[in-house]
Amino acid sequence: MSLKKLRHEIDSTDTKIVRLLNRRAGIAARIADFKISHGQSKYSPEREREVLKKINLINKGPLNNRALEAIYREVMSAALSIQRPLSVAYLGPQATFTHLAAIKRFGSQVEYLASDGIADVFLEVERGRADYGVVPIENSIEGAVSHTLDLLIDSDLNICSQIILDVAHNLMANCPRNKIRRVYSKPEVFGQCRLWLKENLPGADTVEVFSTTRAAQIAAREKGSAAIASSVAAKVYKLRIVASNIEDSPHNITRFLVIGKEEAAATGNDKTSLVFSIKDRVGALCEMLAPFKKYRINLTKIESRPSKKKAWDYYFFLDLEGHRSEPKVKKALAELENKCRFIKVLGSYPVGE
Repeated sequence: MSLKKLRHEIDSTDTKIVRLLNRRAGIAARIADFKISHGQSKYSPEREREVLKKINLINKGPLNNRALEAIYREVMSAALSIQRPLSVAYLGPQATFTHLAAIKRFGSQVEYLASDGIADVFLEVERGRADYGVVPIENSIEGAVSHTLDLLIDSDLNICSQIILDVAHNLMANCPRNKIRRVYSKPEVFGQCRLWLKENLPGADTVEVFSTTRAAQIAAREKGSAAIASSVAAKVYKLRIVASNIEDSPHNITRFLVIGKEEAAATGNDKTSLVFSIKDRVGALCEMLAPFKKYRINLTKIESRPSKKKAWDYYFFLDLEGHRSEPKVKKALAELENKCRFIKVLGSYPVGE
């Protein structure tokens, strides 16, 4: 077949794709109208996972599932932008890893609101200026983001979804490596790149700032300075990447949470997060965990945080497999509630990745 005929096939296929995409968008708009009229959110993380799972099952190639998911992410993002655009607050400024995580979940067609701090993300959603917020919760190297944990205790917002992001750290500057005197980044990032910095920039001062993007902004205008940030930040702030992938562990993964006012429906592959406090006595924590063993519920994480109300008083954060609406999870939570001083379910949401 000639090149001209092959290109004609492409053009013909594109015509069909555009027609079908607009048909799909029209159906999505009708679904959005129905949800709004019934007081439901336009964004359904459980439906999103269902769609992505289905396209993976029917995909016969040559596109791989990851590529197809990226395409459908934008298709669904465009559908969410019809009528009133969905608004998503994130820990800013632009090009932070939280921003990249938000784009990974919601695509490029929604409205993004950069916030100065994690508490500001919560406020944007609580006050209705944003439909959802995206905040970091833990890193595979540095552990939990304590500020997010503390805010979840007092907030009325629910965890609606999670985002897993492979994090690659890059050293960027507008000068050669041997001219770098200061390196700017977040405290957590310095922790993730500690060994590399010690070996490659032993004489440079490390200066902590509130975001990797802020670090890039400073490095772009300050002589002899560098930043550790994402490759996107290097493009946005016109910095040269001096060294790529400088994280000490090749398995550097950060988990983010999507927070909102609605609860996510069960999908059959869910996680529930909760927080509780106990009376300080011998064997108390073991007693709290007994209901989960009794009902054969797998616990995937437990984290403790000082309550800040009384010395040696702690909150315990727990992740478990299953949705809060499942009978065995309901029974375990009911038994736990009878044993502890305080309990709060933070949300049940699709495992996703």
